[in-house]
Amino acid sequence: MCGIVGAVASRNVTNILIEGLYRLEYRGYDSAGLAVIDADKNLNICKREGKVINLDNAAKEENVSGTTGIAHTRWATHGKPCEENAHPHSSNNEIAVVHNGIIENYEQLREELKKDGYEFLSETDTETIVHLIHKNLKTADNLLDAVNKTIPQLKGAYGLAVIDKRDDGKIIVARSGSPLVIGVGIDENFIASDQLALRQVTDRFVYLEEGDIAEIRLDGFTIYADGKEVTREQTQITEAAAAADKGEYKHFMLKETYEQPAVIRKTLEGRITDECLLDESFGVKAKEALIGIQSVQIVACGTSYHAATVAKYWIEAYANIRCSVEVASEFRYRKMVVQPNSLLLTVSQSGETADTLAALRLAKTLGYVATMTICNVAQSSLVRESDIALMTLAGPEIGVASTKAFTTQLTAFLLLSVYLAKNNNGMSKAQEKEIIQALNQLPELVEQALALDKEIAKVFECFADKQNALFLGRGAMHAVAMEGALKLKEISYIHAEAYPAGELKHGPLALVDENMPIVAVAPNDELLEKLKSNLEEVAARGGKLFVFADQHAGFSNTDDITVINLPSMPDVLAPIVYTIPLQLLSYHVALLKGTDVDQPRNLAKSVTVE
Repeated sequence: MCGIVGAVASRNVTNILIEGLYRLEYRGYDSAGLAVIDADKNLNICKREGKVINLDNAAKEENVSGTTGIAHTRWATHGKPCEENAHPHSSNNEIAVVHNGIIENYEQLREELKKDGYEFLSETDTETIVHLIHKNLKTADNLLDAVNKTIPQLKGAYGLAVIDKRDDGKIIVARSGSPLVIGVGIDENFIASDQLALRQVTDRFVYLEEGDIAEIRLDGFTIYADGKEVTREQTQITEAAAAADKGEYKHFMLKETYEQPAVIRKTLEGRITDECLLDESFGVKAKEALIGIQSVQIVACGTSYHAATVAKYWIEAYANIRCSVEVASEFRYRKMVVQPNSLLLTVSQSGETADTLAALRLAKTLGYVATMTICNVAQSSLVRESDIALMTLAGPEIGVASTKAFTTQLTAFLLLSVYLAKNNNGMSKAQEKEIIQALNQLPELVEQALALDKEIAKVFECFADKQNALFLGRGAMHAVAMEGALKLKEISYIHAEAYPAGELKHGPLALVDENMPIVAVAPNDELLEKLKSNLEEVAARGGKLFVFADQHAGFSNTDDITVINLPSMPDVLAPIVYTIPLQLLSYHVALLKGTDVDQPRNLAKSVTVE
């Protein structure tokens, strides 16, 4: 959601800004804009509703150029998607601002600024910021000083980038609750909300920390914390930029779906042998913090919440430790009782999910003995602010609908479950060996599931005219059904819901008829016979069933049941492997529907506002 790019250089930066926005399209947005200071010290702003290509074409037509500039992709929070509400916003045609986040007290500030004679042209909270900076600049020494005066007046979350046509060659940035990174160049420097936006111009980055304010110049940059100059570590990113290229695939989502065997191998590499978990791979801090844990509280959103729900089964079954899972956006808004010796475990692909990050910060005040995160981005806020981090090594995920991030999260959760079991409740060597040997089979089993792609595409052609669907599973497979329903909703816009199969008779059976397809996941586990009984209830009422089943589960194709057989596998791997065909299902149905697979409407990849 919402992307920021900025550049200070001796060359024209317009194309750098636009290329950066193209690289941030995966985050989700509804408008785009840029502001540059030209050779005559004029502030030129160009904004367009819709895709970045609309802005690109407009900037070329208007010959927008300059050596200092900022750009933005907006996901509407205040005011409808339109050109007037798009960023950047300006004040007196002198100062321009782009902003990620939400300013909670903007209405009060807006009214005060109106009394001071400021005219508002948009419905956004961001325009309040730029007018406030302009007002404060009247009594400030320079733009940096004006931003410093403005920050204490803002209540909420923000990642800000500000330019002033009278102070060319500088960008002032500030971070509170929304990520920002500095890209380090040679006689030119850059800023962005995501390093991916700058990979075409640099491989060296400095990540701003919470509360940082920085001045970006041609000759370098200065970072301040609490009014004092500070130094932040510089990181060089050496991994190939190929992750931002679809290659032979039509969509990033399909590419990332097919990358799952490889990234699962990477997540396992160096953490297991043929028969055991390597405890040392969790690090010294883990050994100190995780021994003696009696309770685990997992906090997550969306797809990560579904991964956490599966993990609850594993942690309680193998480690014999009480585990609770809660949606991050709800976690902070209730009175809670923290159990003795409890671990707070957050999960996020980006590591910048606003609700999850806020939950982590709250948890540090509540008496948890340690905080841990499972995350895909090593330089993210969650990783930096947690006591322990278990990285998933999925690589950049561009498609909004998560695929490889989910399965690597599950893989990491299973590793953690074994670690907790070994170090807290004495898991037997035989059980550890059984799970580790299963994990060593996992990449190959995922490859076998991917081989069902063409069959799935053919079977689900009948979904082209569907508006609703039910997904069913039992035990941990209910969470897999929830993830399958979410994927279908996200990219095909079909209304889909997931239920524990045993709950059918408590309401959902009323929805079953020939127009309501029902998708079930049926591994050959201890709940198989109960699931079969539940599915018979559906067939008896004329429902059309699609069952992803173990090849030895005993299902047969009939007029009412279509079976897609999966290979037999250890029970512990079923939640991971059965996810793959549900991803392929949603992808092919989205193709039939003609929707935007990688950038579904109204959604963002990284949700950095509450």
